[in-house]
Amino acid sequence: MNAADFEFVAHLVRQRSGLVLTPEKTYLVESRLAPLARRDGLASIEDLLRVVRQRRDERMLEAIVDAMTTNETFFFRDKTPFDMLKETILPQLAVRRAGGGRLRILCAAASTGQEPYSIAMMLDQQPSLTMGQPVEIVATDISDRVLDKAKSGLYTQFEVQRGLPVQYLMKYFDKDGDIWRINDRLRSMVSFRRHNLLEDLRALGRFDIVFCRNVLIYFDQPTKRAVLEKLAAQMAPDGFMVMGAAETVLGVTTAFEPAKDKRGLYVRPGANQAAA
Repeated sequence: MNAADFEFVAHLVRQRSGLVLTPEKTYLVESRLAPLARRDGLASIEDLLRVVRQRRDERMLEAIVDAMTTNETFFFRDKTPFDMLKETILPQLAVRRAGGGRLRILCAAASTGQEPYSIAMMLDQQPSLTMGQPVEIVATDISDRVLDKAKSGLYTQFEVQRGLPVQYLMKYFDKDGDIWRINDRLRSMVSFRRHNLLEDLRALGRFDIVFCRNVLIYFDQPTKRAVLEKLAAQMAPDGFMVMGAAETVLGVTTAFEPAKDKRGLYVRPGANQAAA
């Protein structure tokens, strides 16, 4: 891939998704675009990009961006965020919201759905965590492809073996050949919507809890700041933000501050003092 082609792809992906591709990722771009070229009957990536430039075909443009997004996820990934949800976040919010309506949870960049379904399983297993309050889980992603899989609730043997306790597999999944399907009751607990983190979040409403893990690491600082500030604007003043272990808001934005003694957990400014 020549420099001009790489720059075209990098600009397209950054403009549409916020992901930053640097020249050392050329091999990654090539490995992910080659199947697209073959699918469309084109001899090379160069031919694919030439056709895209000529036609500005929206389907092809979206396919390129989709191919470059990272969709790594698995059930109960990293464990710590789910422990914080169970031991800190939900108990505090349940008390504060007692008798005050539903709790709303956003899973941003939810990929193929393992994170929101993990939260749904945890809530179903321990309804006392919310003191009987209803919970709405909204999961978003930029990719129609991964959202379709998430909505279907269909997972391979390999996927259900990654992080999912066997008792949950037996309780919440039905086996169909080599595929496992989440039961309808659990699927009904999660609402999946297409959403780009670079776009306006207001249509999604206000949230008490936001999971936004392992996606901001692919953005540059201005984009991280813009996304975090959009998320903050849609959160309750006493809400909680859960981020990945390698991510931080420090030096990026003042819209959040670290929760006391909880790595990866963030609150709105002043919320630590209010909870003390």
